[in-house]
Amino acid sequence: MDRETKVVNLREAVAELVRDGDSVALEGFTHLIPSAAAHEIIRQERKGLTLIRMTPDLIYDQMIGMGCASKLIFSWGGNPGVGSLHRFRDAVENGWPEPLEIEEHSHAGMANRYVAGASNLPFAVLRGYVGTDLPKVTKTIAPVTCPFTGERLMAVPALNPDVAIIHAQQSDTRGNVAIWGITGIQKEAALSAKRVIVTVEEVVEEFEPRPFQIVLPSVAVDAISVEPNGAHPSYADGYYDRANAFYSAWDPISRDREKFRAWMERHVLGTGDFAEYLESIRREEVVR
Repeated sequence: MDRETKVVNLREAVAELVRDGDSVALEGFTHLIPSAAAHEIIRQERKGLTLIRMTPDLIYDQMIGMGCASKLIFSWGGNPGVGSLHRFRDAVENGWPEPLEIEEHSHAGMANRYVAGASNLPFAVLRGYVGTDLPKVTKTIAPVTCPFTGERLMAVPALNPDVAIIHAQQSDTRGNVAIWGITGIQKEAALSAKRVIVTVEEVVEEFEPRPFQIVLPSVAVDAISVEPNGAHPSYADGYYDRANAFYSAWDPISRDREKFRAWMERHVLGTGDFAEYLESIRREEVVR
């Protein structure tokens, strides 16, 4: 299926492509986390989302705490190097601000589900869940017998999010996207989804070849938005480092409902875009 790729303002991309009730995967594995896009979804007050991600961290804590989500499909969740996601925990344990259904998998299970979705297959098969207790609590894990060897394996259904959103270093002028460094499952998430938004650090005329670089073709992308520093507080290889102090600063902010809400209203809802947000938190010296 051909897609017309266009460079648009992130506000416009989210307004057009992310709808209430959608399943949305914002992927990034410690690197290139699409923070700017998450904030725009919060600003536009999307509701009832099924959030999908291998490693939900601060941006999902914020989206859950602002009432965007009704379900989370994931394999690990936390504030990396610091501790828990307090807004995530509050939603699961107390239903605040909205009850949150969870569907838990392993990293291997999530990766295989994305690959199945990108391959247009109904399910994936793996050994990883055999002998574990996870199938007892996760309905999307089921035993299957190999028709050739008789071996008992486990199957997981394909993931085909309504929308996948990733952050990348570059797009070229033709709409192709280049990603390098720790690339996680971004490529598979994008290829498995019905609609794709990519935020990038910059648009260039031509890509410079880099080791292990992944290039997503323009036909796989619906919208590209230029968002410098759009992965903060995570990092973008070749552009900026991880803002370690921010992860530590987030822990006391997120522990208290009123403090969290006030912080989000001041820095996210009270700003027009991610550039204004970065300036807002820089004034409070939590951007280091």
